[in-house]
Amino acid sequence: MSQTRHIGLIANDSKPGARELVQSLVREFAKHPVQLHLDPHAGRLVGAEHSLSEPEMAEMCEMLVVLGGDGTILQVLHALGERLRPLFGINIGSLGFLTTVSVKEHLRAVAAIVERQYELSERSLLKVEIIREGRVTASRIALNDAVISRGEISRLIRLAVRIGGVNLTEYNADGLIVATPTGSTAYSLSAGGPVLAPDSGVFVVNPICPHVLTNRAVIVNDASTVEIIPVDGSSIYLTLDGQTAHHIEPGETLQITKAQHTLPLATLPGMPFFEVLRQKLKWSGTAV
Repeated sequence: MSQTRHIGLIANDSKPGARELVQSLVREFAKHPVQLHLDPHAGRLVGAEHSLSEPEMAEMCEMLVVLGGDGTILQVLHALGERLRPLFGINIGSLGFLTTVSVKEHLRAVAAIVERQYELSERSLLKVEIIREGRVTASRIALNDAVISRGEISRLIRLAVRIGGVNLTEYNADGLIVATPTGSTAYSLSAGGPVLAPDSGVFVVNPICPHVLTNRAVIVNDASTVEIIPVDGSSIYLTLDGQTAHHIEPGETLQITKAQHTLPLATLPGMPFFEVLRQKLKWSGTAV
């Protein structure tokens, strides 16, 4: 007799078609020895009596199936904190970089999960620490990027950057992005940064609209420590993965390193990163 497995289902209930997809997934998983646990949003769509929060799901589930877009994956990651579990994203809408499975493939996704025929991609995370007088006052993680940007006044900010204890340069720009390979296809790409393969083992330090044209994106080994020091005491903000912004007070600095743990992203077999990249960016392989 097969042992019952526990799978979590998290839904962005604001997406069109979310209700029908949750209903279908509940029916399909019920055909197998799987106990499906719903978050409050998925539960509300199907009138479930009980639901669990993301951290509660992480305590008992081997995998979390996330319905929505890439932003939903990022929200779930930050809700989980350090209780990470493999995330299997099903995109309700267009193909995403994190949610690479479309709604029309959701039955195949169920079969892959039940049969353990999915693939896992271990994604590097940033560890971002706020430091004051040599003491860490806050520590957070990010999957995509850490973005340091200006405050309410529309002016350039000055940021001194050190890599591995060595001075890199002083950026005079609208802001600065430190991105993982996963985040290289997000804000950093829009700011002119390079696309990095998920397993490339590097980070990119990318200025946003630099005042000095010779300031360009720099790729560093992900074993490096990136230190960011505001120069003139101007008001700046730290935003992780596009989530809540943290005000950086005068006298505070940032230290960014690779987190000890990774995020396992699950997907169907036969969906390599460069295939997803080609589809998402609509690269035809021709010059026209």
